[in-house]
Amino acid sequence: MTMDMLKVNGVDLAYDSFGNETDAAILLIAGLGTQMIRWTVPFCQILAERGFRVIRFDNRDAGCSTHFSHHRALDFDALAAALMSGQRPDIPYTLDDMCDDAIGLLDALSIDRAHFVGRSMGGMIAQIAASRYPERVLSLTSIMSSSGNPALPQSAPDVMAMMTKPAPNPFEDEAGFLAHSLSFAKRIAGTGYPFEEDTYRELILEEVHRAYDPGTFGRQIAAIAVSGDRRPRLATIQAPALVIHGGDDPLFVPACGEDTASAIPGSELMLIKGMGHDLPHQLYHVIADGIERTAKLSDVR
Repeated sequence: MTMDMLKVNGVDLAYDSFGNETDAAILLIAGLGTQMIRWTVPFCQILAERGFRVIRFDNRDAGCSTHFSHHRALDFDALAAALMSGQRPDIPYTLDDMCDDAIGLLDALSIDRAHFVGRSMGGMIAQIAASRYPERVLSLTSIMSSSGNPALPQSAPDVMAMMTKPAPNPFEDEAGFLAHSLSFAKRIAGTGYPFEEDTYRELILEEVHRAYDPGTFGRQIAAIAVSGDRRPRLATIQAPALVIHGGDDPLFVPACGEDTASAIPGSELMLIKGMGHDLPHQLYHVIADGIERTAKLSDVR
């Protein structure tokens, strides 16, 4: 694929596209600290073959888009204290900024409206877009994400410990970095599908060689933290909506998907047995079916 770059909201966003440019657009939004290539080429091609123009992009501060490495290191204790006291913490950007990036990318591509599909943090960004820009979002598919409801069960403690433990520098200790990354990927994967270690190893190394920035994770965690409870926003969404969640997800437990679906009027919940916090290739067609079905609902509104 040929990657392109566009200036949007003062940042450079890397993106590529599949399918016919005259078809209805699907915008794929990546998750926390990951890159657009997590939406694999085969998955994008499946959607394109169903008559969509499929656009994937690197969020700001990830992949080949503009990074915010110049921002001082985040103090998470200070961040938590500010949030607890109701103050506005000093962070480089918010999920609303990332939502505006997605809308700005559509503007730059002269696309009036699109179907928004987001995974994990990307699902949060897609939720915000459907709430803030109803005229731009034809349908919403939120995958393995959450509503921000503070009463929801938290991630499994060992998952949080693995996620927040600093990884070795891949250019100094590639084997250690891979061991760290693969153990986490395996932990959050579901039990219903084989964990394909070689495939994950290739993906992890591809991300490293596209762009490695250990600070991205913390800055995007901060953006999620200040997003707060999105349920009031979710209640205003009018677009057809689908919430896809894994029954084995230990990062955002199934209650997170259930709460998201219950907060969006008229939404559909697809709880997939054996799916964790990942998208195994065995589920590509099932998930594409759901996205396509939800997209078609926009034709009758």
